[in-house]
Amino acid sequence: MSHNERLQRFQAAVAGRADLIYLPHSADLEYLTGVPRDIPNYGAVIHPGAWLEGVWMTPARPPILLLPRMSAEFGGLNRLSNIDIRVLGDWDDPAALVRDIVRGFQLPERPLVAISDHTTGETVVNLQRILPDAVFISATDLLRPLRVIKSEDEIAVMRRAGQITEAAFADVLKQLKPGMTELDLISEVDYQLRRHGSLGPSFTTSLYNSGPNHPLLFGQRLATWPRVLTPPVSVLFDFGAVHEGYCYDYGRTVSFGAPSAEQVRVHQLVMESQRAGIAALRAGSATTSQVDAAARQVIADAGYGEAFRHRLGHAIGMDVHEPPFLTAGDETPLQEGMLFTIEPSITQFNSFSARVEDVVVARPGGGEPLTSGYQELIVIE
Repeated sequence: MSHNERLQRFQAAVAGRADLIYLPHSADLEYLTGVPRDIPNYGAVIHPGAWLEGVWMTPARPPILLLPRMSAEFGGLNRLSNIDIRVLGDWDDPAALVRDIVRGFQLPERPLVAISDHTTGETVVNLQRILPDAVFISATDLLRPLRVIKSEDEIAVMRRAGQITEAAFADVLKQLKPGMTELDLISEVDYQLRRHGSLGPSFTTSLYNSGPNHPLLFGQRLATWPRVLTPPVSVLFDFGAVHEGYCYDYGRTVSFGAPSAEQVRVHQLVMESQRAGIAALRAGSATTSQVDAAARQVIADAGYGEAFRHRLGHAIGMDVHEPPFLTAGDETPLQEGMLFTIEPSITQFNSFSARVEDVVVARPGGGEPLTSGYQELIVIE
């Protein structure tokens, strides 16, 4: 489906539900128009008038992309030819430009304004000044029913993202040796992702490593990155590639040193749990919570239930995490074409851990994994 077809479907779906739609740079915007996102920054990088940056449209009017000059020129967005672009000069008044655009849309006195969930507070405050009687609703919620079901073309793009991810992992494995630090591994993963054609990691590449002499630490990157990986230790990878705007999410487990019986057992349980979750991902006959329960039961029955500390998975596509979630309490019926991560784990703070993760398509007969390599515990000695 082309971006123009997506846009037409969305505009038809929101007719009568919104009078004005605003989408900043986000997956929502790229999904509808193809306006690309760049590599994200840790700190905010803004230009004069940045609050207006994004697409403004109505259910009946084509989108207008408003850009500060720096974004248009240095961001390369002025090269786009499939969309009406208006550029704000460095010393121009952004509110005047938005007023001019909104006036041309001929909105009602009390307009319903649909804004992306990624809209900044600054944009909302300025819109309230321009449209004081506006009522704000979520454009992301209106768009979600279209984004949650992936076409076969989208699935093919995600499959390619998986191939890039797994090819990068194959080359990472060639570099692994005991004595490396966690930062060495993360740096190698990020390099290999780009080397194989990814814009960069689809999220912050993460490791969850543990062993009897290597305690598991969550969320302390500056403390864990310098740690030397000395056997025996379980090394748990969590990373993914970006391809044509779509995000992959992948995980495997490596043993530095010959694995103990405990390492082997934990890894086998995680793989059995994933197989159960994939089999349960039946479009048309299961819900998201049922899939989580099927995979979780394997680990709970083996006595490791408390070590499975998170939901089984999440929907994925142009964002790494998308609703719905494979978790207790989420009763979303599965539909064919939904994409989910199936990522069971056993994480132990002072012993061996394991995780696996693949993106899987919901099908009537069960899930179809988009990656399937490295099913055995990988050993580096």
